[in-house]
Amino acid sequence: MDIKLQIKDTLSKLLKVKLEDLKDDVALQNSVGVDSTEMVEAVIALEKTFNTKLSPNEITKFSTINDIEKIVQSKLGSS
Repeated sequence: MDIKLQIKDTLSKLLKVKLEDLKDDVALQNSVGVDSTEMVEAVIALEKTFNTKLSPNEITKFSTINDIEKIVQSKLGSS
């Protein structure tokens, strides 16, 4: 499973939304109404999914699936 699909799968389960509702280039706040608490929960879930640590400053950068994918890839050393 590729990184973007893993991110979408994790967020879909956490936020209880359909995969197709998670648009790659639309802010999560706009597409599925994610609030700050849900973003913290998402970061924790993504840390578990990818077995990596994300800094609190990165939480504010998480606006789209594409943004999240770039951050996760940088943590995993992938391109």
